[in-house]
Amino acid sequence: MPNLPLTFACGSYDRTTALRTGEVKPEGVDLEYVAIEASRDIFDRFVGKGEFDCAELSASEFIRNHDAGDRTFVAVPFFPSRAFRHAFIFVNRKSGVKSPKDLAGKRIGVGLWTQTAAVYIKGHLENDFGVDLSGVTWVQGAIEKPGPHGNPVTRPLLKHVDIVENESPWSIADLLARGEIDALIAARTAPNHGSNPDIVRLFPNYREIERDLYARTKIHPIMHLLAIRRSVYEKNPWVAASLYKAFVKSKDHALEHMRVTITQSTMFPWHLHDFEEVASLMGGDPWPCGVEPNRSTLEALTLYMHQQHMIEKRMNIEDLFVKV
Repeated sequence: MPNLPLTFACGSYDRTTALRTGEVKPEGVDLEYVAIEASRDIFDRFVGKGEFDCAELSASEFIRNHDAGDRTFVAVPFFPSRAFRHAFIFVNRKSGVKSPKDLAGKRIGVGLWTQTAAVYIKGHLENDFGVDLSGVTWVQGAIEKPGPHGNPVTRPLLKHVDIVENESPWSIADLLARGEIDALIAARTAPNHGSNPDIVRLFPNYREIERDLYARTKIHPIMHLLAIRRSVYEKNPWVAASLYKAFVKSKDHALEHMRVTITQSTMFPWHLHDFEEVASLMGGDPWPCGVEPNRSTLEALTLYMHQQHMIEKRMNIEDLFVKV
């Protein structure tokens, strides 16, 4: 029987490099790896335009659609993208925001209020720092250019939130620099951070805070999961396990490469020290796969989504994923 041809859209991550190069191949599958670096582009093409058989997909977008009864995709518990988020809260030093609670009642910029990075940041601010975000005005739009952030398939929130679209000729980062918003939360570093002395991080000691978060809670925020079109999965239910095993093997291959001490595998001088520190903190594997090793992180995400009026109730994590 010939292999099943599948298209897969994903960023060029170290944990998926062996799949992209063909060094690791899913059993029974001819995988065409479509490398796309802008994740919003992947989501819009995958969900909105029906492209690709499988792809990395926003975890919050998948959970929200699943909660609404949309079963277009099935999820596999491999997580191509995850990131601690405290480093990505920026303020204008002239706004008077000096501590997390100062954000109450402010105007805060965001790419998409519902994007996974924003969900985690809001959840951390509310649950760890006691920030009252109920009176915030959220200004939504692209961080680096005027206009919207992509073209997502949207669903109404379960409760009103004061969200306004950025219709100005400026990007969200520009609005922060101009003092028209007080802060921004983003999935990446603000483009004018470092070049504009007024743009500073809310948490300059973000690494210390993120390390403490993990030590206390075992939360390592998951941004994206692996999704397969249900139409593909139902015709070929074996493909979920095949892809999962191959993705885990690719991730393990990347970790082994990072452990090599004969030559430096990255250009960062203290890479090995950082690797050893992270491995010690996270039990040897900073990027676990499967449901159980990620339960704390996934339960936090569904809690935050419920608190932020995106889903009706917290859900059973196992119900989100097909068995692999």
